[in-house]
Amino acid sequence: MLNELLPFRIEIDTALIAGSSLWSLALYLGLASLREWFVEMFDRWFNFADRSLYLSAEEFERTRPARESQNAFYASIFAIFPFLLVGFLCDYGMKLSLGHSWAISVGILGCFCCGIFELGRRNEL
Repeated sequence: MLNELLPFRIEIDTALIAGSSLWSLALYLGLASLREWFVEMFDRWFNFADRSLYLSAEEFERTRPARESQNAFYASIFAIFPFLLVGFLCDYGMKLSLGHSWAISVGILGCFCCGIFELGRRNEL
């Protein structure tokens, strides 16, 4: 459909998207402390940037709870992007070293192992 609208052809490597997503999910599940650190840092930065938008302190304090919960939501969404970048690099490195099919297979295996690890870690708490 997109190729019908544009005068040039766009090639999308779906295997690259799938492999990168699998690797990023495995890293996101396996590195829980790093994930929480990213969420905390993004939340801190969003709250700091949000404070600079208000001139009056009473208006800032009046709307603080709603903005802080919204910033926490945005921080959890933005914390995915570093893992997507590293997942792309892991997928690309695996493709270069072992081949295309191994990159996706090891990504699935990584998701499986990190998912079990995350379940065990949460059960321990």
